[in-house]
Amino acid sequence: MNNLDPTDLKILLALIRDPRIQIGDLSESVGVARNTAQSRVRRLIRAGVLRPGGREVDLEAVGYDVVAFVTIEVTHRELDGVIAALRLIPQVLEVHEISGRGDVWCRVVATDTHNLQASLRQVLRIKGVIRTETVLALHTHIPYRTEPLISGLTKATAG
Repeated sequence: MNNLDPTDLKILLALIRDPRIQIGDLSESVGVARNTAQSRVRRLIRAGVLRPGGREVDLEAVGYDVVAFVTIEVTHRELDGVIAALRLIPQVLEVHEISGRGDVWCRVVATDTHNLQASLRQVLRIKGVIRTETVLALHTHIPYRTEPLISGLTKATAG
Protein backbone atom coordinates (compact mmCIF):
# COMPACT_ATOMS: atom_id res chain seq x y z
CA MET A 1 0.00 0.00 0.00
CA ASN A 2 2.14 2.83 -1.29
CA ASN A 3 -0.71 5.34 -1.46
CA LEU A 4 -0.47 6.48 2.14
CA ASP A 5 -1.34 10.13 2.49
CA PRO A 6 0.03 12.50 5.15
CA THR A 7 -2.88 11.73 7.50
CA ASP A 8 -2.24 7.98 7.26
CA LEU A 9 1.43 8.56 8.02
CA LYS A 10 0.59 10.77 11.01
CA ILE A 11 -1.70 8.02 12.33
CA LEU A 12 1.03 5.40 11.91
CA LEU A 13 3.58 7.60 13.70
CA ALA A 14 1.17 8.28 16.56
CA LEU A 15 0.49 4.54 16.95
CA ILE A 16 4.21 3.72 16.87
CA ARG A 17 4.98 6.38 19.47
CA ASP A 18 2.10 5.36 21.74
CA PRO A 19 0.60 1.95 20.91
CA ARG A 20 -1.95 2.36 23.73
CA ILE A 21 -3.30 5.70 22.50
CA GLN A 22 -7.08 5.92 22.61
CA ILE A 23 -8.92 6.73 19.38
CA GLY A 24 -10.07 10.11 20.75
CA ASP A 25 -6.51 11.11 21.63
CA LEU A 26 -5.31 9.79 18.27
CA SER A 27 -7.84 11.91 16.39
CA GLU A 28 -6.84 14.96 18.42
CA SER A 29 -3.09 14.46 17.88
CA VAL A 30 -3.55 13.93 14.14
CA GLY A 31 -6.06 16.76 13.78
CA VAL A 32 -8.98 14.78 12.33
CA ALA A 33 -12.44 13.86 13.53
CA ARG A 34 -12.78 10.79 15.77
CA ASN A 35 -14.77 8.90 13.11
CA THR A 36 -12.12 9.73 10.50
CA ALA A 37 -9.34 8.40 12.73
CA GLN A 38 -11.34 5.24 13.46
CA SER A 39 -12.13 4.57 9.79
CA ARG A 40 -8.52 5.25 8.76
CA VAL A 41 -7.21 2.78 11.35
CA ARG A 42 -9.72 0.16 10.15
CA ARG A 43 -8.67 0.76 6.53
CA LEU A 44 -4.98 0.44 7.44
CA ILE A 45 -5.71 -2.87 9.20
CA ARG A 46 -7.72 -4.19 6.22
CA ALA A 47 -4.93 -3.16 3.85
CA GLY A 48 -2.39 -5.04 5.98
CA VAL A 49 -0.40 -1.93 6.87
CA LEU A 50 -1.31 -2.40 10.51
CA ARG A 51 -1.09 -5.95 11.79
CA PRO A 52 -3.99 -7.53 13.71
CA GLY A 53 -4.49 -5.59 16.91
CA GLY A 54 -3.91 -2.39 14.97
CA ARG A 55 -0.69 -1.22 16.59
CA GLU A 56 2.23 -2.78 14.71
CA VAL A 57 3.19 -1.54 11.23
CA ASP A 58 3.96 -4.11 8.55
CA LEU A 59 6.95 -2.48 6.86
CA GLU A 60 6.60 -4.63 3.75
CA ALA A 61 3.11 -3.21 3.24
CA VAL A 62 4.51 0.34 3.17
CA GLY A 63 7.26 -0.47 0.70
CA TYR A 64 10.17 -1.72 2.82
CA ASP A 65 10.17 -5.26 1.46
CA VAL A 66 13.93 -5.93 1.46
CA VAL A 67 15.21 -7.23 4.81
CA ALA A 68 18.89 -7.78 5.47
CA PHE A 69 20.94 -8.90 8.43
CA VAL A 70 24.27 -7.11 8.64
CA THR A 71 27.17 -8.30 10.75
CA ILE A 72 29.68 -5.53 11.41
CA GLU A 73 33.27 -5.86 12.53
CA VAL A 74 34.23 -2.83 14.60
CA THR A 75 37.34 -1.28 16.11
CA HIS A 76 36.44 -1.87 19.77
CA ARG A 77 37.39 1.58 21.05
CA GLU A 78 34.94 3.01 18.47
CA LEU A 79 32.02 0.73 19.40
CA ASP A 80 29.94 3.39 21.17
CA GLY A 81 30.40 5.80 18.26
CA VAL A 82 29.45 3.13 15.75
CA ILE A 83 26.25 2.35 17.65
CA ALA A 84 25.41 6.06 17.92
CA ALA A 85 25.93 6.47 14.15
CA LEU A 86 23.80 3.40 13.37
CA ARG A 87 20.98 4.95 15.42
CA LEU A 88 20.89 7.82 12.89
CA ILE A 89 20.25 5.55 9.87
CA PRO A 90 16.45 5.18 9.58
CA GLN A 91 16.63 1.80 7.80
CA VAL A 92 18.45 0.23 10.77
CA LEU A 93 15.71 -1.39 12.85
CA GLU A 94 17.77 -3.22 15.48
CA VAL A 95 21.37 -3.24 16.69
CA HIS A 96 22.81 -5.97 18.91
CA GLU A 97 26.33 -6.37 20.25
CA ILE A 98 27.18 -10.01 19.59
CA SER A 99 29.75 -12.71 20.28
CA GLY A 100 31.33 -14.82 17.55
CA ARG A 101 32.18 -13.54 14.10
CA GLY A 102 31.70 -9.82 14.07
CA ASP A 103 30.91 -7.41 16.86
CA VAL A 104 27.54 -5.89 15.99
CA TRP A 105 24.48 -7.36 14.28
CA CYS A 106 21.80 -5.20 12.65
CA ARG A 107 18.46 -5.81 11.01
CA VAL A 108 18.08 -3.39 8.12
CA VAL A 109 15.14 -2.77 5.79
CA ALA A 110 15.08 -1.13 2.38
CA THR A 111 12.68 -0.35 -0.42
CA ASP A 112 14.87 -2.11 -3.00
CA THR A 113 18.44 -3.27 -3.47
CA HIS A 114 19.62 0.20 -4.48
CA ASN A 115 18.19 1.62 -1.25
CA LEU A 116 19.89 -1.21 0.67
CA GLN A 117 23.20 -0.49 -1.03
CA ALA A 118 22.94 3.18 -0.06
CA SER A 119 22.28 2.20 3.56
CA LEU A 120 25.21 -0.23 3.57
CA ARG A 121 27.48 2.50 2.20
CA GLN A 122 26.38 4.73 5.07
CA VAL A 123 27.34 1.96 7.49
CA LEU A 124 30.73 1.49 5.86
CA ARG A 125 31.48 5.22 6.16
CA ILE A 126 31.07 5.13 9.95
CA LYS A 127 34.34 5.71 11.77
CA GLY A 128 35.38 2.44 13.41
CA VAL A 129 33.63 0.06 10.99
CA ILE A 130 36.21 -2.37 9.63
CA ARG A 131 34.01 -4.55 7.44
CA THR A 132 30.45 -5.81 7.03
CA GLU A 133 28.79 -9.00 5.90
CA THR A 134 25.22 -8.82 4.64
CA VAL A 135 22.70 -11.62 4.32
CA LEU A 136 19.32 -11.05 2.66
CA ALA A 137 16.15 -12.50 4.16
CA LEU A 138 14.15 -14.26 1.46
CA HIS A 139 11.03 -15.02 3.50
CA THR A 140 9.88 -14.66 7.11
CA HIS A 141 8.49 -17.97 8.28
CA ILE A 142 8.12 -17.02 11.96
CA PRO A 143 7.84 -13.29 12.69
CA TYR A 144 8.95 -11.82 16.01
CA ARG A 145 6.71 -13.26 18.67
CA THR A 146 6.35 -13.41 22.44
CA GLU A 147 3.06 -15.27 22.88
CA PRO A 148 4.60 -18.78 23.21
CA LEU A 149 6.91 -17.57 26.00
CA ILE A 150 4.17 -15.84 27.96
CA SER A 151 1.85 -18.79 27.38
CA GLY A 152 4.52 -21.10 28.81
CA LEU A 153 4.92 -18.85 31.86
CA THR A 154 1.16 -18.89 32.36
CA LYS A 155 1.12 -22.69 32.31
CA ALA A 156 4.13 -22.90 34.65
CA THR A 157 2.57 -20.57 37.23
CA ALA A 158 -0.81 -22.32 37.01
CA GLY A 159 0.75 -25.77 37.62
